[in-house]
Amino acid sequence: MSLPPVRRAAGLFAGLALGLAVLAGCSSQGASTDCGLDACTVTFERGVDASATILGVEAKLVGAEGDQVTVEVAGEQLTLTTGQQATEAGGFAVTLDSVTDQQVKVRVSRNPGN
Repeated sequence: MSLPPVRRAAGLFAGLALGLAVLAGCSSQGASTDCGLDACTVTFERGVDASATILGVEAKLVGAEGDQVTVEVAGEQLTLTTGQQATEAGGFAVTLDSVTDQQVKVRVSRNPGN
């Protein structure tokens, strides 16, 4: 069964609009974001009040010492280390990608079951 061209175009347009709305919903202060539909990589600058709104939730860098970082995602504080498996917070999987003297890179993705 094939959809009429008008309905197919309307469905495609609605999907594109939703995708753009999700991507446009990213904002940050002291951080940069690289987002897709279900995941974002947030690069926080160290030494500043860094936060980003991604995937409808706020992510903040609370602190960093050595290879251990504390972030707050969706209102939950998490302590992460590089190479650690993803930690769940508010329906999201959060992993620490890297830590340097200048920045902290964290990946936040939607949990498939949520």
